[in-house]
Amino acid sequence: MALEHLSNRQLNRATLARQMLLERVAMTPYDAVRDLVGLQAQTPQSWYLSLWSRLADFDPVATGRLLEERRLVRIPVMRSTIHLVTDDDALLLRSFTQPSIDRSLRGAWAQRLEGIDFAALVDEARTFVGEAPRTPADLLAHLDARWPGRDRQTMTNAVRALVPLVQVPPRGVWRRSGAVKLAALQGWIGRAMPATVDPEPVVLRYLAAFGPASVMDAQAWSGVTRLGEVFERLRPRLVTFRDDAGRELFDLPHAPRPDPDIPAPVRFLADFDNVLLSHADRSRFIGEVERKLFTYVDGPYPGMVMLDGLAVGQWHLRREGVAVTAVVRLVRPLSGSEEAAVRSEADAMLRFSVPDADEYVLELAPYGRPGLGVG
Repeated sequence: MALEHLSNRQLNRATLARQMLLERVAMTPYDAVRDLVGLQAQTPQSWYLSLWSRLADFDPVATGRLLEERRLVRIPVMRSTIHLVTDDDALLLRSFTQPSIDRSLRGAWAQRLEGIDFAALVDEARTFVGEAPRTPADLLAHLDARWPGRDRQTMTNAVRALVPLVQVPPRGVWRRSGAVKLAALQGWIGRAMPATVDPEPVVLRYLAAFGPASVMDAQAWSGVTRLGEVFERLRPRLVTFRDDAGRELFDLPHAPRPDPDIPAPVRFLADFDNVLLSHADRSRFIGEVERKLFTYVDGPYPGMVMLDGLAVGQWHLRREGVAVTAVVRLVRPLSGSEEAAVRSEADAMLRFSVPDADEYVLELAPYGRPGLGVG
């Protein structure tokens, strides 16, 4: 029997509903981070906007305290990139993704690390950061004393891959800053990582947050390979569909798949928002023409403006004295009602992001150069 077809618009609304982007939901930040299976958080502050865009009555100060209380942590997990995850998920997801992170030490990197006992390197790094959080420079200097003359980038990659390291507060706390300081995950959380992780519950959680999705989508999200075997084991518990390109998609039987005509509000997504980074095929959010235009060149990685659930432009902040401007570069003209909706959300976003400014400005500009790449 032929599988039911889901159009890109149906997929768009299904994923937006699970990503809390059809309407702001009443949920604690901790529970939201857990249900979203983490938030991309390379930059220390922009993930607050990711939560503000999703949660009703969001309190960034209280959320920042969760970092200080070690209930939320920023650590490399999926795709070996820094994510904000719960304390429980920091242990679980790091163990789940560790095999893919280990791959970074193969090939040329392995040759550069020849002669270094990895177990000794792990013990040395863990002991040093266990005494007190350390800056990356301090850690590298310490390791250089043990293994002198090694390339610093090689050693950085090795430690990042072998030792789960948390970026500790005050870095990442709302409207505070500080140098990057690292602590060993297990010591910071006070619990040991699981030796093994059953991938099936993780895949089910991925579908709950990002589905319907293909095997390749799940692998693009996690960086973990060979998930086809996991999906096959789960198949009796899942429902399946075909997308516009004929790909097989999996989903939880009772996950939300709302009416494709339900309105999707304007959202200013933060840089690296997971909703645009967690599928191999991102056509549910961005068309091929727009994808070619959104090619990132240089400078700070901008955010994305979503209109009716689709990417229509990139944005960044410009601070000039007491004024802060949201500079938006569009891929198409806006109608009068669309522009009004973008202006309203931009004003709210600016007042949240920079509460101490005296003037808030939205600058709409036609798309003039290659800009944002979500590839």
